[in-house]
Amino acid sequence: MFIQTESTPNPATLKFLPGQTVLEAGTADFASAEAAANSPLATRIFAVDGVTDVFFGNDFVTVTKADSVEWDHIKPAILGAVMEHYQSGAPVMEGADDPASGHADFSGEDSEIVGQIKELLDSRVRPAVAQDGGDITFHGFERGVVYLHMQGACAGCPSSTLTLKMGIENLLRHYIPEVIEVRPVSV
Repeated sequence: MFIQTESTPNPATLKFLPGQTVLEAGTADFASAEAAANSPLATRIFAVDGVTDVFFGNDFVTVTKADSVEWDHIKPAILGAVMEHYQSGAPVMEGADDPASGHADFSGEDSEIVGQIKELLDSRVRPAVAQDGGDITFHGFERGVVYLHMQGACAGCPSSTLTLKMGIENLLRHYIPEVIEVRPVSV
């Protein structure tokens, strides 16, 4: 098994490509070892000292490290953990906690606008940020303000504010005149 790695715009996050499907659908974000209890793969990765976040996409795993450790010191152990997992035959996720679309449910008078926002995110934004090892999901819409949750390499990335304001906000405002502003949220 050959696992490729790619750098991301976030220097604290590295993208691992195992050459196999990680998640059939959706994404999964684990902010701690405790949150990863239903994922044998994430649990193995969190066993490496210095790992602070694990994120799964369709064909990649992004790992975020603490500022106090260097990639040169933990990258080999993470590669080993990913390889051991796939060789073990264990599932990536256990139990009924299947990853969903990631978007928050929304109902109300603005549901048509929210549908358009989610469609643009799914067709234009999410594929682009997945290439960088992250995901951006809809969290809410109130009085013209779109609230988005940034995950994986996007969370804490130095360029995420620029991406959010100059890229995503401009895109949504162009296609949906009711959108005034885009703001990040932490879940």
